[in-house]
Amino acid sequence: MSLFSTPFLLLLLCGAQASHFLGTVMTFDPEDPNPDGSVSVVLRYKTGFTSCSSSDVWDCSSGSSCGSQTALVVNTVQSNTDWCLREGVMSRLLSSNAPFQLQLSGGNWISNIVNNIVSWKAVTLVDLRTRSDTGRANRSPQTTIIPILRVPSNCVRNFNLLAFDPDGDSIECRVGTGDECNPCTPPSALSISTSCTLAYSASSGTGTYAVQLYMEDFPSQSITLTHTDGSQSSRNTSNALSKIPLQFAVIVDGAVASCTEGQYLPRFLSPTPANRAQLYAPVGQTLEITINPTASLSTVSNLWFSGPHNMDLTGSGQGPFTLRWTPSQSEDGDHHPVCFVAQATLSATKYDSELRCVIVSVSNGTTPTAGPTTEQSTNPPKTTPPPTTDIPGPRHVVGLRVGLSSETSLTHEDIENIVLSKLKEELVKRGLPADIVLKLRNVQKKDKD
Repeated sequence: MSLFSTPFLLLLLCGAQASHFLGTVMTFDPEDPNPDGSVSVVLRYKTGFTSCSSSDVWDCSSGSSCGSQTALVVNTVQSNTDWCLREGVMSRLLSSNAPFQLQLSGGNWISNIVNNIVSWKAVTLVDLRTRSDTGRANRSPQTTIIPILRVPSNCVRNFNLLAFDPDGDSIECRVGTGDECNPCTPPSALSISTSCTLAYSASSGTGTYAVQLYMEDFPSQSITLTHTDGSQSSRNTSNALSKIPLQFAVIVDGAVASCTEGQYLPRFLSPTPANRAQLYAPVGQTLEITINPTASLSTVSNLWFSGPHNMDLTGSGQGPFTLRWTPSQSEDGDHHPVCFVAQATLSATKYDSELRCVIVSVSNGTTPTAGPTTEQSTNPPKTTPPPTTDIPGPRHVVGLRVGLSSETSLTHEDIENIVLSKLKEELVKRGLPADIVLKLRNVQKKDKD
């Protein structure tokens, strides 16, 4: 019996050390406290591997304070010949709101990492104590990433990472230090700013770099955190409330003849949303995000994305592409990050566009949380609850002149009941809130020639 079990165990050990890891990210969103004082929290994470058959699990690294795992569902977001991105949605139940830490560790990263990272390690710090400014537990920053980003060696590029905080906190990014990685050697070819821009200065040779970052949120003013037992702790604007990992690989490819976007490197055209835009998705209604890449000297071939696992991608070849997602009732009030990259090819050479990301805020048919619908700043202003009186809130009025052609005569009522209804339906699909109001101001009839 031992003659057969020993080789089998050796195979398992070898398989566990395969070179296949391509990064991870984790965010968390607490639920309302239970009557008995216990707390539930939903943690969402992405893991990138070279194959969908690979996986790993997050373990508690702070004793028994992590509570118990009550649910875990893992699904594939997207896969290709280079990587497989999977999303895990984990629920945990804790007896109190005390801070705890989860850890993902193992081996190995993909082979030939220039900054000599072999084993992987990522940690998430969760603090669910009640904040004095919001009256609820802290929510982590929201972000996500593609497992592999590419840049030609002779092109300067800034990867403006998504950094959105649902509590309106300031967000800072930094390289991992100490026991936050194994090891935390930063990539020499890349630098990270506190505003979460990863910069490549076109000063290094080709190769693959492991990027191991941490994103932290800081309150905009001094606050108090209250434990389940009534004890309190103070936090100021220099004290991080939580930290989440953001790990991925950057491949520096050979030089390209031109770094101008739209030639070899794909460029995004309208109506592709701006980077860090905030979109709104009403519960039960499908949000459509249209992405329109172009390249004149190479051929756009794919769109890679990271988002909810049940987000659908349609479109092939040179595009345009459409991402569709319908939030459920259980996701009301959530904020979901979505990132995408267009990829073009010329012969066997691959060229990536810039990284673009958006945040999708889910609402249940009411006025959505504050936030611009164009570019979302790294440190958004803190939002406050709306007043309870009937004072009208801010309004945005847009005038639109439209030409219509019809085989039959259209009355004023036809346009209001049919045309405006269809127009509103399309605008909601593209991310506007469900309670927008469209009014017909004037109708001018033009006789046919």
